[in-house]
Amino acid sequence: MSLHHFDKVDPIFPNMDRFESTRHLMKAAAVDQFRMLQQTICHHRQSNWSFSISWGYSAHIYEKIMPRSYLQNPIETFKTWSSTPRPRPHYMFNTRLPSDDPCEAPHVFFLERVERTSMEILTTYSRVWSRGLPRCWRNASHNADFISEVHVFSPATKRKEMDRCECCDVVRANGTRAELKFRECLINEIIA
Repeated sequence: MSLHHFDKVDPIFPNMDRFESTRHLMKAAAVDQFRMLQQTICHHRQSNWSFSISWGYSAHIYEKIMPRSYLQNPIETFKTWSSTPRPRPHYMFNTRLPSDDPCEAPHVFFLERVERTSMEILTTYSRVWSRGLPRCWRNASHNADFISEVHVFSPATKRKEMDRCECCDVVRANGTRAELKFRECLINEIIA
C-alpha cells in the first residue's frame, strides 16, 4: 500500500494536521501492518446494525443490516484533481455517494489509540462529531447516537492466509460503547 499526495489533501484524521495524521496512522501500522486499513464487516442482529471497520483508521455503524457487497464499496469522500466541472467521475473501483438518509448514512468513528498485549490488539475508535441526522425510521427503537466509542479486539498472532478477510462478532453494543472481536472466518461463512 502506498499513500500519495499527502501534501495536497486534507488531513485524514479530524483535529490534526497532515503531519500529525500521518504519524497517528503509522502508530497502528507499527502494531500490525498486515491488518492496516483492511475492511471487516459484521452485523448485530439484535439492534439491526451493520459495522464496517477499516482497521487502524475508522469504524462505521449503520442503523440497518446492509449487504457486504454494498458496504465494500467506499463512500466517495474524495474529489478528482481537476477543477473543471464535469459529470460524476469514473474511478477504477466502485464507489457510493454520501447519503443523507439516516438509514444509510453511517455514524463515523476515528482511530483514537491502539494497544497491544501478548494475546490481542485493542483499537479504540471515537466519535468526533454527531451525525446530525434523525433516527433511522426503519429501526427507531435502536439508535446508535449514544455510542461514543467502538472497541475492536483483534488476535495478536499473524494471520495464516493474508488473502482472506477476517470476520467479526459484536460482543457488546449497549451503554456508550460497542465491542467487536475479530476472528478467522468459518469455512462455510458467507463473506462475499
